[in-house]
Amino acid sequence: MEYRARKSPRLQGYDYSQQGAYFVTICVQRRRWLFGNVMDDQMHLSPAGEMIVRYWERVIEQFAAVALDAFVVMPNHLHGILLLEADRAISIAELMQWFKISTTNTYSRAVREEGWTPFEGKLWQRSYHDHIIRDETDLNRIREYVLYNPARWQDDRLRDAEW
Repeated sequence: MEYRARKSPRLQGYDYSQQGAYFVTICVQRRRWLFGNVMDDQMHLSPAGEMIVRYWERVIEQFAAVALDAFVVMPNHLHGILLLEADRAISIAELMQWFKISTTNTYSRAVREEGWTPFEGKLWQRSYHDHIIRDETDLNRIREYVLYNPARWQDDRLRDAEW
């Protein structure tokens, strides 16, 4: 059986380790609701969702040249704005790899030790979505999207369908 080559979602020729602002979205495999639930337009995190928040906040400890901006953990995905403060200190791909591996290992341990809901195969989908933030207007629009994401959960395209 032959497999078609998967098209990269990254902007061809762009250096994702250069200084700038990036909006990223990562989704749970099969969009399973593992991180909590939205009630009354507010995200209520499960213990797994709280763990995701802790690791996202550790990004700045792990990578000195990165700052965090707005982010939200949703039942089955995370939206976040990352600010790379120095060229070539880290790439978005390296950062996302660290985050996915760290959270997967911690989640797997909690499945065994604390009875968290198991996942099939992998915790996270294979890739992630990114958007290079081009200017202050773009940044403010994305901040608003991130912060009001729980209030729009009923209409969120990431709620059920797989990419």
